[in-house]
Amino acid sequence: MTESRTPRPKITSSYTVSLSYDRRLYKQDITASITHAKTLAKGSIISQPESKSIINGLIKIQHEIETDVFPWQPELEDIHMNIESRLYETIGDVAGKLHTARSRNDQIAVDLRLFTKEAIQESISLIRNFQSTLIEVAEHNIEVILPGYTHMQRAQPVLLAHHLLAYFHMLHRDAERFDGCLQRTDVLPLGSGALAGIPYNYDRQFAASELGFSAISQNSMDVVSDRDYIVEYLSNAAICMAHTSRLAEEIVLWSTQEFGFINLSDQYVTGSSMMPQKRNPDFAELARGKTGRVYGNLFALLTTIKGLPMTYNRDLQEDKEPLFDSIETLHSTLEIMTGMIATSTFNKDRMRYAAEDSTVLATDLADYLVNKGMPFREAHGIVAQISEYALNHNKYFKDMELSDYQSFSELFQKDVYQVTIERSIETRSILGGTAPKNVREALAKARSLLSS
Repeated sequence: MTESRTPRPKITSSYTVSLSYDRRLYKQDITASITHAKTLAKGSIISQPESKSIINGLIKIQHEIETDVFPWQPELEDIHMNIESRLYETIGDVAGKLHTARSRNDQIAVDLRLFTKEAIQESISLIRNFQSTLIEVAEHNIEVILPGYTHMQRAQPVLLAHHLLAYFHMLHRDAERFDGCLQRTDVLPLGSGALAGIPYNYDRQFAASELGFSAISQNSMDVVSDRDYIVEYLSNAAICMAHTSRLAEEIVLWSTQEFGFINLSDQYVTGSSMMPQKRNPDFAELARGKTGRVYGNLFALLTTIKGLPMTYNRDLQEDKEPLFDSIETLHSTLEIMTGMIATSTFNKDRMRYAAEDSTVLATDLADYLVNKGMPFREAHGIVAQISEYALNHNKYFKDMELSDYQSFSELFQKDVYQVTIERSIETRSILGGTAPKNVREALAKARSLLSS
């Protein structure tokens, strides 16, 4: 008597299906399979005619996918089985020879590395474009002065160009991190099989050269289960998103009526459903908000891999959605932020007014007393008293009489009025400082970094 098999419930039938998101790997899967067929023929593992038949079939399948006539079958679970099944339908039984000397473990590993390499290169390109925009905007606003802030309190005057270059350097570190990630991603897994390697005359160096890999994996068990490069991409994306979020936060603040430092282009603001006067910085707010999403993707994958034994486990199917989502989120955010900065205008007068009508020259006054021979700690205490006096009398330093200054220290003379915003900035001429000469040199170096 034959025992009947209970059919799978619908949920179990769909639970392992990844086709809805891994189908975007079709180009990498076909490219790697074409190289695999060539390598099999090179090692006389299959014949040249068989290899050509497989390659022609794969090219036809790629055309079908790109013209939206490919017969997708979700029941086949993933992109690999869909292509393999279609290859059987297209060229017959010779399609079965394509899987010689290859496991789905090293197959997906090579697909993901090819995909991630392309994504990294695009990430770097978008970062460089953003950096270039920051340089252009900084050069256009080279004379603009605003208060720099610590603890969100006005601290010292700086050039707007210096402020924008801070983000240039953040992004430069991001690009360097992605470049390092690219080197560690650029490793060929093909030839590793399921986990132990393959017993065939398979020229891995040829396969690496065909696919554009600069290195070949050294341990088959490691490479089929390695997702470090994806974790690294997600980490780099999270850090880069943190940098864009910091700038987005400043844009949100600067665009308020309270600050009034920046005017955003109409294409980067939205109105209110109730209040007709509103110009909400929604794009900047979304850039800030999407940062948490990219953080979540990083922690999701770290959590997935933390308890996996060697080698491949199906848990690793969960590597793709976080990767794909973070790539899309990072790239769209970089494009949005680049466009937003490029089309914004800065309220130069408002920025200068905020710097002048404040006590941002307090440190300069302390330095003035130090240059007169007073120890810095004593000078610091005296200027703290002067600041409190100015606050209590609704004055700023520029409004005070010489007698007001001398009531705190006889070291103050008429030259105290030479302590100005321009002078404060000019004296910060140390390497990395905000002095105009330094900032112009820094802009030139920044351009040089982009072209190197």
